[in-house]
Amino acid sequence: MTEHTLRQYDIELEEIRRGVLNMGGLAEAQVVKAIEGLRSGQLDLLDTVIEGDKPINLAQVELDDDCSHIIAKRQPAAGDLRLVLAVIKIASDLERIGDEAKKIAKAARRLHSAETPFVPRVGLTQAVELALELLRASLDAFARVNPEGIEDLRRKDAEIDAGFKGVMRQLITYMMEDPRTISSCLEMLFIAKAIERVGDHAMNIAEHVVFVARGEDVRFEKSQAQLGRG
Repeated sequence: MTEHTLRQYDIELEEIRRGVLNMGGLAEAQVVKAIEGLRSGQLDLLDTVIEGDKPINLAQVELDDDCSHIIAKRQPAAGDLRLVLAVIKIASDLERIGDEAKKIAKAARRLHSAETPFVPRVGLTQAVELALELLRASLDAFARVNPEGIEDLRRKDAEIDAGFKGVMRQLITYMMEDPRTISSCLEMLFIAKAIERVGDHAMNIAEHVVFVARGEDVRFEKSQAQLGRG
């Protein structure tokens, strides 16, 4: 490659890095607004979240196109190829986080639009905070290409999973004690599951960072360890 071509190549790689971080910011904002809409009952805010899914979808399409262009034109190898492949996967996870935010907004809208609104008092705050922390930390790790904190992130993900199970038990108790709450409890269960999935996708991003930095695929280490113990 000529010096000019190398500079242009570096610019293209930096653009897809920046694209991931911009997309991550959009996805995070969607989750924050969806939860605020759930808490406040602001239907206009929830509608904004539902409409806000479109820019995230567009961002994924643009990143996929940029990555395809780099692969076809530059034929990247080694670390550069790992970066491009990881960007494609991370963009997919961020798009799905946007989908989960949209699910939260739609369920919250149904809850607050009901003739007799009833929002069960279940503990979602900690799970939301952990999921957002996990997302921010994963994006920061990507920005710095630093996978060192992945074990801490896995602990956070495990806490989110445990929190979801606790919320599910609470909601089952509500429904057993008063069948009139079944509809609203199911909506809250959908919301709790969506929060848990945000954490899962954020964890995926952190694992992709390990692949970029070390060339190691660690996505299935946890399940393999569990099989070994069995």
